[in-house]
Amino acid sequence: MAGTVAVISQSDDKYNGKLTWFVILSCMMAAMGGVIFGYDIGISGGVTSMEPFLKRFFPSVYVKMIEDTKVSNYCKFNSELLTLFTSSLYVAGFVASFFASSITRVFGRKPSILIGGAAFLVGSAIGGAAQNVYMLILGRLLLGVGVGFANQSVPLYLSEMALPKYRGAFNNSFQFSIGVGALIATLINFGTQKIRGGWGWRVSLAMAGLPSFILTAGAIALPDTPNSLIQRSTPTKDLLPKAKMLLQRVRGTQNVDVEINDLINASNNSSNLAKTNTDQFKRILHRECRPQLVMSIAIPFFQQVTGINVIAFYAPLLFRTIGLGESASLLSAVLTGFVGMSSTFISMLVVDRFGRRALFIFGGLQMFFCPLCIGVVLATQLPDHGGINKTYACLVLVLICIYVVGFGLSWGPLGWLVPSEIFQMEIRSAGQSITVAVSFLFTFIVAQTFLAMLCNMKAGIFFFFGGWVLVMTGFVYWFLPETRNIPLEKMNQIWKDHWFWCRFVD
Repeated sequence: MAGTVAVISQSDDKYNGKLTWFVILSCMMAAMGGVIFGYDIGISGGVTSMEPFLKRFFPSVYVKMIEDTKVSNYCKFNSELLTLFTSSLYVAGFVASFFASSITRVFGRKPSILIGGAAFLVGSAIGGAAQNVYMLILGRLLLGVGVGFANQSVPLYLSEMALPKYRGAFNNSFQFSIGVGALIATLINFGTQKIRGGWGWRVSLAMAGLPSFILTAGAIALPDTPNSLIQRSTPTKDLLPKAKMLLQRVRGTQNVDVEINDLINASNNSSNLAKTNTDQFKRILHRECRPQLVMSIAIPFFQQVTGINVIAFYAPLLFRTIGLGESASLLSAVLTGFVGMSSTFISMLVVDRFGRRALFIFGGLQMFFCPLCIGVVLATQLPDHGGINKTYACLVLVLICIYVVGFGLSWGPLGWLVPSEIFQMEIRSAGQSITVAVSFLFTFIVAQTFLAMLCNMKAGIFFFFGGWVLVMTGFVYWFLPETRNIPLEKMNQIWKDHWFWCRFVD
């Protein structure tokens, strides 16, 4: 086949395959789902730090920030309406992820990606044209629908299309795309903040339509995955020949008999189980699925209580809290975005060499110390009133960057990778939906409560997040088996060999 990059050996040496441009380009297009998610994360924090935006939609926050000198530094941005603007997206994403599960299972991964891109495109148009806060929140809700569908389907698509040996790198491209989107958004915010007339925030919100248009248009040309075609094959609609032809094209070789047979056997097992219980969500509650259920809840929960979205959503506001100006705050957010994207790229290069557990533990330890140091600096140097020494402000920025590096190496990309590869075919769509729903639920909780927690706990909030990082690192050490280089259809063996989960798996 034209466009082979390299010949590799599967982790299961019975499989044949080459890394082809066909699969690379397909996965690059699908990973645009991560760009729209990252763009939203980066854009929301930036526009909420722009004075014209606050003055128009959140005047009470603007007054506290500019005019009221009696308000504590930690409480200047404390507004439930302001946090609702940020967090409303995740309520919609939480609900949409369950609808996405049915569409992904019945119609394939491609339609979910298409719906996600289209909903995000409409939401970005409404946000850019908003005349009042209700239009803003309506736009955010539609963005949430788009992100809910994309986040449910894209990680599955990447894991199913990739060669087992490079599955980690391909799936981590989703988090890398999130970083790219966030960095682009912060750069756009830095530029639009300087537009005269105070309407630059409109450009920032509307520009979300560009990556969503690319995703929507590209999804039309995307092939579905061989796994999905086999899963949806029936006696009246035989998709097996089409699946085999697609797998041959994806792998760049005609000799795919062993892999296609494994996929068919996995699908047959899935169908046999479905005869007794057709509801995936009931199936995943069974005792033998307990390890996957726990991971589908624990990993996204821990990913959010790292506090990373505090940095992602509110970095410009946080930098303004410690005394940086509007432009300096946005520029600092650009720096953290670049650092996060770069560290995720490094994770793509090493995840299939060193494994998931090693990166989880290394990144977790790195992330544990940074919030503690930030908390100490703010507790000792940032009073309720007045500013902080610029040297200490720069130190906080450096510590945040180190923290973001740890997240980019570990919990950022691996929080999407591991859940996407551990589920059997019969519960894969439902498991991914639970992962996305839990992620959105706790993202909403963190986004909605952070500014109030910052006001009440002050610097102590960083000790709170640091404690969670320690807990989740211990969880990985004791309860997460290594999944590196294991074919998806044989992933169940890792639970049988684990010291704790073996008691649940038959």
